[in-house]
This record gives sequence, structure tokens and C-alpha cells, in this order.
Amino acid sequence: MNFLTIVFYLFAAILLFAAFRVITTRNPIQAALFLVLAFFSAAGLWLTLEAEFLAIALVMVYVGAVMVLFLFVVMMLDINLDRLREGFWSYLPLAGFVATMLAIEMALVLGSRSFGLSIVPAPVAHAANYSNTRELGLLLYTEYVYPFELAAVVLLVAIVAAIALTMRRRKHTKHQDPSQQVKVKRDQRLRVINMPSERASSTNISGE
Repeated sequence: MNFLTIVFYLFAAILLFAAFRVITTRNPIQAALFLVLAFFSAAGLWLTLEAEFLAIALVMVYVGAVMVLFLFVVMMLDINLDRLREGFWSYLPLAGFVATMLAIEMALVLGSRSFGLSIVPAPVAHAANYSNTRELGLLLYTEYVYPFELAAVVLLVAIVAAIALTMRRRKHTKHQDPSQQVKVKRDQRLRVINMPSERASSTNISGE
């Protein structure tokens, strides 16, 4: 067993442990931290496959942005852990059925007929000037350009739909109309009021 195989099994074991703790821990902050550990372990596995760009993108996007946002949201919300535990065991039969079906599907897809060292060999070592980012860009914009553009359109529609669902008109919400703000003239923005000056009375002066 060479060094690369030992590193692979080490990262795989850490990834399985972290993923198991994500779904078993009852503290949402601990679950988010274990998910960060799972992302780092997955990035390590991609590094062993010489997919440096995907590993760095996983760490920067998911760990550096998404998971930090999750942690801030979880810590800012007042989550009642007792209410989260209510009805946990009532969903166990359904959860067990879904988990069993997922395990069977993964076993059928990732079976020895489709995957394995005999069918999918280890990646060939490349030269020092090899660019993983360049190879990924060539594949995305040549062979997979239409699926890539379709995924971009789907994400754009999802973003627009999310904004349209959340930005609703509410009666008690204060909002500004930019078109009305642009039409405002200079005299309407500032108004000078002349007020007569007043002197302090003698009683106030003596009292001070």
C-alpha cells in the first residue's frame, strides 16, 4: 500500500465520520462545523485525484462563504433545541426507508461493474506545467458548453424567482421609489426657516 492510498483512506474515513456526525448531532452549530470538516476532507480527496481547481473552489465557495453564512444565521437565531427533538423518533421509519433506498441506488451505481481500479484506473501523473484549470475550461466551453449554459440559465431563473417570492408588497413596509426621488427639485430637498433669536431670561441666568 503506497502513500497515496493511505492518504485516500484517511480522508475518506474522516469524510464518512464527519457526514455521519452532521446527521446525528442535535446541536446545529456542531452540525455546521462537522459539515465544514466534511468539505475539507472532500477537497483533500480531490487533491489526490489532481483536481486542484475543484478542491480550492470547494474550500473557498462552500467553506469560506456558504458555511460561514450558515454559522452566522444559526448563531443569530434563537433556536429551541427541545422543540427540534420533538417527534424525532416518529420520523425514524420513513428516514430508514429513504436511507435504505439511497444505499441500494448508490450500490447499484457505484458497483464493481461501473467503478473500480480495473475499469477506472488511477489518474496518470502529469508534468509540472500541467494546468487543471485550463483543462476544465476547455471541457466546459467546448464539449459541455450547452449543458453549462443551460445550468447558468436555470440558476438565473432560480435567483429571479427567489427574489420575486421574497420581495412582496406589504402594508407596513417602508420602501422608496427611485423614480420619485429623481424628480425631486433642489428647493424641495432643503428648506431654510427664519427663527427669531431669543435671549435667556434673567431668572435662568441667576439660577445657573
